[in-house]
Amino acid sequence: MKRRLELLAPAKDADYGITAIDYGADAVYIGAPKFGARAAVGNSMNDIRRLVEYAHRFGTKVYLALNTVLYDNELEVARQIALQAWESGVDALIVQDMALAEMDLPIPLHASTQTFNLSPEKARFFESAGFSRMILERAVSLDEIREIRRSSGIELEAFVHGAICVCYSGQCYMSHVISGKSGNRGECMQPCRWDYNLTGENFRRLASAKHLLSVEDLNLSAHLEKLIDSGVCSFKIEGRLKDITYLKNSVAYYRKELDRIISGRNDLMRSSEGETAFDFAADPCKTFSRGFTNYYLVERKNKVSSFDTPKSVGKYIGEVRKTGKDSFVLDQAGELFNGDGICFVSGGKMLGTNVNKAEGDTVWPNRMDGIGPGVNIFRNYDHRFAKSLERSKTRRMIAVTVQVRVEAGRLSFEVTDALGNRGVKTVDGVFEPARNVKKAEETIRQQAAKSGDTIFRVEEVTVCWDTGRFVPASVLNGVRREALDSLDAVRLANYQRDTRAAGDPAAVYPQHALDYRGNVTNRLAEAFYRKHGVSGIEPGVELQSESIGKEVMRTRYCIRREMGDCLREKSCTYTGPLQLENNYTIFELKFDCARCEMALVYKGKRK
Repeated sequence: MKRRLELLAPAKDADYGITAIDYGADAVYIGAPKFGARAAVGNSMNDIRRLVEYAHRFGTKVYLALNTVLYDNELEVARQIALQAWESGVDALIVQDMALAEMDLPIPLHASTQTFNLSPEKARFFESAGFSRMILERAVSLDEIREIRRSSGIELEAFVHGAICVCYSGQCYMSHVISGKSGNRGECMQPCRWDYNLTGENFRRLASAKHLLSVEDLNLSAHLEKLIDSGVCSFKIEGRLKDITYLKNSVAYYRKELDRIISGRNDLMRSSEGETAFDFAADPCKTFSRGFTNYYLVERKNKVSSFDTPKSVGKYIGEVRKTGKDSFVLDQAGELFNGDGICFVSGGKMLGTNVNKAEGDTVWPNRMDGIGPGVNIFRNYDHRFAKSLERSKTRRMIAVTVQVRVEAGRLSFEVTDALGNRGVKTVDGVFEPARNVKKAEETIRQQAAKSGDTIFRVEEVTVCWDTGRFVPASVLNGVRREALDSLDAVRLANYQRDTRAAGDPAAVYPQHALDYRGNVTNRLAEAFYRKHGVSGIEPGVELQSESIGKEVMRTRYCIRREMGDCLREKSCTYTGPLQLENNYTIFELKFDCARCEMALVYKGKRK
């Protein structure tokens, strides 16, 4: 039996979701009206229903992100949203709060990456508890995925592209302690993208105003087949807050990469239907990116950070060889064009400008400030590529065959897709023998091959008759439209959703006690964990009045390693204490070298 692979795309709203489907997504995830991890992109149930109806025509799934922690007074609202989602046709809920697992809901549950999924024990538990899928932590390695796969049959979803949460997912409390806006409540202020001073003993400054926690964006396109062979079935693109050009480009790129792999193997298949003919060449370097990394999928290494800027850097173009009064010359020609945006580091800061004119290796920017010999130039806005995406008419189509049967008193259209779904329309009438049989057949074939603005593409037309008969084009067109509409309705009616699996009440959670990092903020979540063997439960940080002294981040990312001063290396030059400081807010850095992890401890304000 072939394994089904799923390309999972972000949907800011229903229209973005429909675009993602047109560009090749096998599934999309969209924010619920409330309680989504991106609070800024909640959606009405009417829009979600509209997206579902479009998606299911292609066998594409829709997952609803209901993945914040909940308070007691929100439980019933969340339950009603979950029930409405099921009634609207949503295929699964992405959840962090185990209160939803404690509710009697028919809809399948996916364990959000916010539940910090990095171990075989977690996978076995979620499978036993009735979850159908576990979304892996972004910092997961191939070896860890293989071990998880060997220990459990639960579906595995992995992020393959987009922004990286530098902290272990669901374990970051920086935003909450700084501003009171919790990432686990969908309100993250993204303090990991802020600039910080790095200080040592007696707060001696070692680095100033650097984005020391900001990492490059994930791009695992070169490792897709390894992920497949490790057991991943769903490949997730991050970006519900990104623009439409990023969505089109990234979905198209990964669609082509996955199709290339599938076409070369006989054990894999897509999990949805329909083909997309792209009218542009997808390239992730040409839309938003902070530079790309495979993070820690293959090995622990440095150079995953973007100290100079948390913004889009784009594609490296070349080095400035020389400058004139209002222009500069690159070490290679032909990469920049009028209207492009460029950026570069000058004086330790990331600066940018626009290209007024470019000829060969010579570029005339809008301004020359900061541009000098030796400066590396990046293009963070490709004007021509952006225009091609704006003009793109890419559509996704379902291939069908048409059989037209003409009798003396009856005309029948039968439209069939590759799965055997049929749409049939028959009309009675008087269809006289044609004077010119060849022309009559040509007319029938031409009209039958049209599909208008439907999702169907006619690949083959068969004409059956006892003798050549004349059928008016207006009649053919009307019957054809109704037959295609009939097939559309049949496909929707035949779409099958899974229901939630029964959980084992005796399943034992991997931890016997949970501190604040268990993110328990309501009575139902507490009941869920106690039922599954957890005895000690500390309330989540959102319910506590004091956070000073708490670990607010743990990560595989290490500032020491990024700066070439790893404590495990002989070349290490400074072994003393380190702190991060922003606007007098202090975070002490702790290093667990045995586990190769870094932690941030909140120390409050420095006077």
